[in-house]
Amino acid sequence: MVEVLFGESEAGSMKIAKNKYNFQDEDKVICLGFMMDIGDIKESADSPYRRNLIHSFFAQDQWGGDEEFIKECRKAGDVYCNELNRLLQYLEQGEAIRAWYSNAPYSICGFYHLCSLLQHCENEIRVVKLPEYELRKDGTVILYNHWGEVFPEVFEQYLPYEKKLCETELNMYTWEWAELQEDNSPLRAVVNGRLLGVPEDFYDFLIWKRITKKYARLICQV
Repeated sequence: MVEVLFGESEAGSMKIAKNKYNFQDEDKVICLGFMMDIGDIKESADSPYRRNLIHSFFAQDQWGGDEEFIKECRKAGDVYCNELNRLLQYLEQGEAIRAWYSNAPYSICGFYHLCSLLQHCENEIRVVKLPEYELRKDGTVILYNHWGEVFPEVFEQYLPYEKKLCETELNMYTWEWAELQEDNSPLRAVVNGRLLGVPEDFYDFLIWKRITKKYARLICQV
C-alpha cells in the first residue's frame, strides 16, 4: 500500500508511523506538496511555473538569509516532481494507493489533483479523510485542521475511516478539479464547506482583524 499525503509535516509523521507503529514499508510514502491551492493550476504540477512558485513561497522570508537554506528552497519543486514520478512508478507496478486528505485547501486541492491523475488507472484507490474532530474517552474534544497536526502514533487510529474510492467518486472529484482549473482563480479556499476559487485578497480581512492600530499606522507610513 502506497500512502499519499499533501504536506511535508504529515508525510514525515506518516513515515515515523510506518516505521514505529505497526505500519509497513516506510519508503512507500509519497508527499505531493505542490500547494495546488495557490497559483495557476492550468500549468502542470511538474511545470517550471509550479517549481518557481514553490521556491518563491519557501524563500519569501529569506532576504539576505542563509544561502544553504535558499538552495534547499530551490530544490523543493524538484523533490515533489520526483515524488510524483515515484507514484507513477508504483502505479505501473499495480500498487494500491491510500490518500490521506483533509478539508484544508492545500490538502483537498492536492486530493482532487491526484484523482485527476488516477482517473484512468485500474489500481485500487483508498482514502482516509480527516474527521472534523476527535472525541476522546475523557470527554475532551480535539479539533484538527489538517493531518500535519496529528501525532505519528495516532495515524493508525484513523484507519477505521478508510474507504475504497469507487469509479463514480473518482470521476466526480476529477470533474471538480477540472472546474477549478477552468476558473483558475489565484487562490482556492473552502467556503461554506465547498472548495472554490477566490481572489488573491480573500484572506485580507483576517489579516486586518489581527493587526493592532499601532502596526496599522506603521504600515500606512511605510
